[in-house]
Amino acid sequence: MISVALLLFLIMDPFGNLVIVNTLLAELSPRERVKVVLREGAIATGILLCACFFGGTLLTTLGLAEHSLRLAGGIVLFLIALGMLFPSHKMLDEPAVEAPLVVPIAMPLIAGPSAISMAVLFAEKFSITLVAGAILVAAAGTVFLLALSAQIFQLLGRRGTMAMERLMGMLLIMLSVQLILDGIEAFMNSRL
Repeated sequence: MISVALLLFLIMDPFGNLVIVNTLLAELSPRERVKVVLREGAIATGILLCACFFGGTLLTTLGLAEHSLRLAGGIVLFLIALGMLFPSHKMLDEPAVEAPLVVPIAMPLIAGPSAISMAVLFAEKFSITLVAGAILVAAAGTVFLLALSAQIFQLLGRRGTMAMERLMGMLLIMLSVQLILDGIEAFMNSRL
């Protein structure tokens, strides 16, 4: 469960999202920031738990095989990791007038496409209770860090935050390559 939770935590990328969350919530008081992050974290957790419990049924209904999900998850994870290693320098065009709801903090920042696909993939591979527990642990860690985003951003500074994001990106690239290789292996075995 710890390894699944750690992988989901890395995919949720709280260090990479610190800058965006700080920018989005810059106009809010520290107390309001924490309330918004907690609300968005609860919504993201709900999305990921739905993917865990109902994602497999959806895949079966659509006629998708497990190796397709592994390959797709690996490719999406690889693209996310590349974005973490080589971030674009474009920031948000303008700050939001009011606190965001669901988009963009809950989804796609916390519960993005790669986190959702990993939740579905893990639910197919491991027991659903293990994956649901891992989702809760990873989401709690992510929300905790994002709730402290202003303090963490001040402590690490912009360069420290970028260094953490790049380190997490490198780990995710290695994990995404492994997922792609596992998907290819599963596809080859299904053809034998």
